[in-house]
Amino acid sequence: MTETTATPERGLTGWHVLAMVVGFFAVVITVDVLFAIQAYKTFPGEVSVTPYEDGIAYNRSLSQLATQKRYGWKVAAGAQPGRILVEFKDAKGGPVRGLTFTTKLEHPATESGRLAPRLHEAAPGVYVAELPGIRGAWDLTLVATNPAGQRFEAERRLTWP
Repeated sequence: MTETTATPERGLTGWHVLAMVVGFFAVVITVDVLFAIQAYKTFPGEVSVTPYEDGIAYNRSLSQLATQKRYGWKVAAGAQPGRILVEFKDAKGGPVRGLTFTTKLEHPATESGRLAPRLHEAAPGVYVAELPGIRGAWDLTLVATNPAGQRFEAERRLTWP
């Protein structure tokens, strides 16, 4: 009979489990740190390169909004097939006539496809711009000025089928 000596098998011990848990969290933390570094490199959180100037412009915008609120003008803008229709009314509900415009029309998400429609007065207080073939959602930004120099700024989202 041959005698064999069996070595005791070493199973999973506490040290093995500890090494696996530490290794798992080391990998997770390393990947998280690498992702955070990459995210910061691609977008450092700076929305504008001129934040101070943007703040001053924002204060001017707030002042402009307060001024135009005193005018009591109401504006309604709508998208009709192939054109924009904008209607201005004063505080008493009468038409606001003789306005000149600076307008900008662009896609909401990408700000691409920028157009500058020319609004003209089609009826008292009703201004129209022809835009044949326009489709989809667009943001309209307009600045209206009357002969007395009063400015009215408005933004509207318009959607064409």
